[in-house]
Amino acid sequence: MNIFRFLGDMTHLISIVILLLKIYATKSCSGVSLKTQELYALVFLTRYLDLFTDFISVYNTVMKLVFIASSLAIVWCMRNHPLVRRSYDKQLDTFRHYFLLLACFLLALLLHEKFTFQEVLWAFSIYLEAVAILPQLVLLQRSGNVDNLTGQYVFFLGYVIYDFQLISRALNQ
Repeated sequence: MNIFRFLGDMTHLISIVILLLKIYATKSCSGVSLKTQELYALVFLTRYLDLFTDFISVYNTVMKLVFIASSLAIVWCMRNHPLVRRSYDKQLDTFRHYFLLLACFLLALLLHEKFTFQEVLWAFSIYLEAVAILPQLVLLQRSGNVDNLTGQYVFFLGYVIYDFQLISRALNQ
């Protein structure tokens, strides 16, 4: 296993744990973009379709399931938990994420390794992951108020993960 991929997975896992702790400890999702969470759920659902066709390792399978389950749990909490959903500020989370979805899907149709359903969705997930944090950054810029846990979540999610993933991809080429 590539150490940089492992470190990228762990920093992403840390960001998810920080966000889940924030939501469950404070019963609030203020400062968190539901649109970003929905985009990440879509990233994992489309990228990890190979769970049904390919087995790589126990670690790989467990991490895929954790990322899918945790992202869906966060979206569910923000939409359905009676206390948490009241703290979601829809007025600040106004980024038009449908444009991101459309652009990433069109790009995936044009740039992919093979023109198969799974490969196009995998390419879509890669492109979408690169821009999924934009609604969160816009929300933070509009609110002007970043609490400590939200700041740590964005740090681990946005900055550290991509450094490890870029290094990992460069070493694998």
